[in-house]
Amino acid sequence: MSYAHLDARSRRLRDAHEGTTAPGGPRRLIRDSWLRSLEAGVDPDAPGAPACQDPAQAREAFESHPLRPLLPLITRTLRPVADEGGHLMVLADDAGVILWRDGDAATMGRADEAGLARGHRWSEDAAGTNAIGTALALRRPVHVHAEEHLMRVLHVWSGAAAPIFDPETDRLLGCVGVSGTAPALHPATAALVDATAKLAETRLALRMHEHDESLRRRYESLRARPAVLLSAGGRVIAGDPSGQLGPRVQLPATGECLILRDGRVARLEPFSDGYLLRATQTRAPSALALTFLGDGPPTAIVGGRKVLLSLRHAEILAILALHPRGLTAEQLSLHLYGDAGNPVTIRAEMHRLRTHLDVPIGAKPYHLTCPVEADFLDLRRLLTAGDPASLARAYPGPLLPRSESPQIRRERDELEVQVRTCLLQRGAPDHLWAYAQTTNGREDFQLLERLTLSLPQADPRAAAARARLHTT
Repeated sequence: MSYAHLDARSRRLRDAHEGTTAPGGPRRLIRDSWLRSLEAGVDPDAPGAPACQDPAQAREAFESHPLRPLLPLITRTLRPVADEGGHLMVLADDAGVILWRDGDAATMGRADEAGLARGHRWSEDAAGTNAIGTALALRRPVHVHAEEHLMRVLHVWSGAAAPIFDPETDRLLGCVGVSGTAPALHPATAALVDATAKLAETRLALRMHEHDESLRRRYESLRARPAVLLSAGGRVIAGDPSGQLGPRVQLPATGECLILRDGRVARLEPFSDGYLLRATQTRAPSALALTFLGDGPPTAIVGGRKVLLSLRHAEILAILALHPRGLTAEQLSLHLYGDAGNPVTIRAEMHRLRTHLDVPIGAKPYHLTCPVEADFLDLRRLLTAGDPASLARAYPGPLLPRSESPQIRRERDELEVQVRTCLLQRGAPDHLWAYAQTTNGREDFQLLERLTLSLPQADPRAAAARARLHTT
């Protein structure tokens, strides 16, 4: 579906909503949400939000969810406004699945018809523009009134929702919301929903600090404390009076060792439900830094010197960086050459790589024995955060674009799709223009259409996008 088609659909929806939104069409927030929803394939004529869990599964998921202990607080805060307006109170997880709801009985009956019930998914890609899904997508409080909803079945509803974040990990836990069958919710209701989410986060933070204090008392009962006390999420609780480690330590994805800021190796030991971090005097070997994204030649910094790599050596290093636990010669051959690979060839390549580049590679299985920094690994981490500005800066183009290695091709395609999707869904014109300078972005028809519509006509970038459209 082209962007022009999506924009025409947006204009038709805007015209249908005329009189309920601001003059000139819907709010920018709503228009952007419509486009994201339509691009995800949501049908405006769908009967309601889809079910992804049966009621028993949904109840079980709620009982084990981190938001479950906050239910009394949320209920006490929102019950008066819900009862007065005949509204519903709703809790959803970070994927938009309804975990719990309560409120006016008649309104709940109507909510069942639209799927505003436990086990139904209200993310934007499942239910279109709505308070829950859009609050989760934007990670901030949102209110959506009547015809601002993408699905026509929801035009009799209005809602407000606000996300709730875990203070321990900064992870999005879900959101709280109020919904009702009214053309609009009172502004005080939307403000109260936002305040409720902040109260919930405050309660989580209070419990976190109480837990920290309990953990600290156990730590202080130790006879000797030559270690730093960490929470389960890596926050520094005690044992670092000078603050050298900062407020949080990045815990390793696997294993018990990590590299500190000063280059020393440290070991993690489980302690209660946190960790003790014990630094050794061993210095980590020099990091290997890889630059493999974009059209430039693949390079590595090894032992402080910059080295241009052959495509084959770059492929091997990229695959080993993607598999920190290591690979046998047979596995590496399969990732590199596919079924036609030969482990003997791999052993010869590994010998040349060690000899010519002095790359620290262990054997049985083959693995990199030094800290690895790589632009494509950094990109993976940025994709988790979903920040379009950071992605636009960090993505100069595909991973090793000339590589035909099966593993590299899979990784390259996956990164490209994720970057493009995030930028199209959330990116501003500046971010889209940055992507348009990459190999694939230069001829991306949908992206170029979006730029011609979102940039001022006099902007040189809009003119360049139009010129590219004519030659694509």
